[in-house]
Order: sequence, then C-alpha cells, then structure tokens
Amino acid sequence: MIPLEQVRDNVRRVRAAVDEAALRAGRRPEDVRLLAATKTNDAAHVRAAIGAGISLCGENRVQELADKLAQNAYAGAEVHLIGHLQKNKARQVVGRVGLIHSVDSRPLVQLLDRLAAGQGLRQKILLEVNIGGESSKSGLRPEEAMELSAEMGNYPSLQLCGLMAIPPVCETNGSNRRFFAKMYALSVDISAKKYDNVSMNCLSMGMSGDFADAIAEGATLVRIGSAIFGPRA
Repeated sequence: MIPLEQVRDNVRRVRAAVDEAALRAGRRPEDVRLLAATKTNDAAHVRAAIGAGISLCGENRVQELADKLAQNAYAGAEVHLIGHLQKNKARQVVGRVGLIHSVDSRPLVQLLDRLAAGQGLRQKILLEVNIGGESSKSGLRPEEAMELSAEMGNYPSLQLCGLMAIPPVCETNGSNRRFFAKMYALSVDISAKKYDNVSMNCLSMGMSGDFADAIAEGATLVRIGSAIFGPRA
C-alpha cells in the first residue's frame, strides 16, 4: 500500500481533475460527486482519504464492508456498496449503506424490498446496466432496466435513485464515450416516464482511467480507486 500522505495528495489531485473535467464539459464541479473506491485498502488508508476531503466511499465486497464498519473506518463519510451483491449477502448490506449501486435483477429488487420493510426503512438503490452487452459482466439489459424502473412503485421500501454501469475496458482514449452516452440517454428516457418511486438523480459511471469521458457524457458520480490508493496488489 502507498504511504498515507500520498493518499492525501492523490485525493486533492483527483478532486481537482474531476472539477476540471466538469468545467470543460460546461458543468458545475459540485454536480459531480467523487467516490473513493476503497477495495483492498485498510482502515488507515480509508481514514486518510476521508481526512483529505473524501465524503463518499464505495466498497466492492460485503465482507470488507462489514470489517471496515466494525473498525469505524468510514467515520465522517457516507459508504455505498458498488460491487456485485449476491442475494445470500443482501441482509448484511440493507440499512448499512447509503446506496446500493449494483442491483441487477428483479429477484434482488424483491428481496431488498422485503429486507428493508423488515427494518422499517427505505433503502436507496441504483440499477446496474450491462451497457456493453458483455457476457462476463452482470447487469440488466437497457430494456430490462426500463421495465424494472416501471415496476418500482410496487416496492415502497426501496427508492430507485438512478443507474450505474461499468462499460467495456477502454483500449484507446475516448473509446468508451459511446457507452457513457447511451447510459445518459437511458437515464433521460426513464426520467421522462415519471415512474412512481423513481428519480434519475444519480448516474454512476467512470473510474480512474475514464472518468473525464464519463463526466463529459453526464456522469453525476465517478468511482475512483487506483488514482487515489495506487494500483491494487
């Protein structure tokens, strides 16, 4: 792991780069949230990032989330689940994170609604869209995301806040912009339907290698890991 001071420097550098990308796109920097993807990083490195101004952390794995919550690693910041969520681990997540990014099936929606109802709360979620149609990735097809959005009024213990995507690996600069543009268009289409229990306030897309392109195409939240914490082992 990189030194803690480097984490703090990286946060400041990335925040400046995100703000610059927003301005280049004709957008306000405050309209793009920076999420620090904390996968494989220990509590000390998470705290260093928060101390440097990170207000939003994202965890990929449920066990890491539970471990870091037990260590109070996220104190001073909101935490989201950004990785794939298996149904048998959903109980460990509902009510413990501000937002679940990776909701990718109707059965998972139904389960999350029941779990949230059992706790007397309303869990915020995003629908994950497999925008590149990759067989190796989870996520809904765009038409499935539209259909499930239309059904959200049936799940009063959830709140659909937007969409998330991980497009195909970017081989050349700018090659993912078409996928980001498709995600933005889908978000706009769903919003225009004015479905019950749906807001398209969050478009979670863009990571360390392509966040500027994602912002140019309408991302409201970017998930940055290696640019803050260094390459993963």
